Amino acid sequence: MAYPDDLRYSREHEWVRVDGSRATIGITSFAADELGDIVFVELPEVGTTLTQFAAFGVVESVKAVSDLYSPISGEVLETNDALRETPELLNADAYGEGWIARVELADTDQLDALMDAAAYAEETT
Repeated sequence: MAYPDDLRYSREHEWVRVDGSRATIGITSFAADELGDIVFVELPEVGTTLTQFAAFGVVESVKAVSDLYSPISGEVLETNDALRETPELLNADAYGEGWIARVELADTDQLDALMDAAAYAEETT
């Protein structure tokens, strides 16, 4: 499985795309495939402060319920409300329309604790 090179990845199978001081968070295609058909996503509230590697939401599939863990710390600026009605976007387009939250980064140095695409690919094989 190939993973986008412009993202950083956590061991908990979340990804982050950084654009200046803002970041978009989602789950990897590996996680979505392992979960199976996703039927529900619990999104964080706008204004919530996320802590790196701490739980911030839940994904429920036909197979399992899994916590979401933030790959970085920051304040939630926006959530993907489309996931409330169409949670299967996580399965269909994990790196595009299936994003979960956008945050204001608290500390860009935290990105050093995450994997690049090659390291994450190695982790998942």
